[in-house]
Amino acid sequence: MKKALLLASLLAVAGLAQAQSATYAIDPTHTYATFEIMHFGTSTNRARFEKKEGTVQFDRAGKSGKVEITFDMNGISSGSAAFDKHLQGKDFFDVASFGTAKFVGDKFSFSGDKVTTVAGELTLKGKTAPVTLKATNFNCYQNPMLKREVCGGDFETVIDRTQWGVDYGLAYGFSKDVKIVIQVEAVKQ
Repeated sequence: MKKALLLASLLAVAGLAQAQSATYAIDPTHTYATFEIMHFGTSTNRARFEKKEGTVQFDRAGKSGKVEITFDMNGISSGSAAFDKHLQGKDFFDVASFGTAKFVGDKFSFSGDKVTTVAGELTLKGKTAPVTLKATNFNCYQNPMLKREVCGGDFETVIDRTQWGVDYGLAYGFSKDVKIVIQVEAVKQ
């Protein structure tokens, strides 16, 4: 009887250990966030956030997690210094007043062991609104160079920029819809 209780206790402890979430640090060299908006219905303007940091709490067995990513708005890069300056100005992101943007997602949806969506809130220009990122790809693997698990994928969403007070160009016919594409990899700590 004592052996059965000991065995049951060991199995319970082992099950708890596997169900605990792990912390993953965003790998900035494999994580990029870009945004796209139509320019007069003719071409697509794109830019990315060069400076970002964050962490992910991830429990694959428990089908839960939390992601926090902060973007330094001074790190906007479109490939054009003049356009970057305009994006950082009051017409768009008002970086002098709002130096960072942040996404916090704590509602993970899964299909099997693959993340399919992460829902949370985006704070931009001092305003917070709900955003759901859809995974177009997701995987975890043992990185042979780091000798650690890495999880990540490709995520995207379309937001209405007016929810955050980014209204510039609407009178000219610029779209209020902005596509956000994020490729992310995070290293288990």
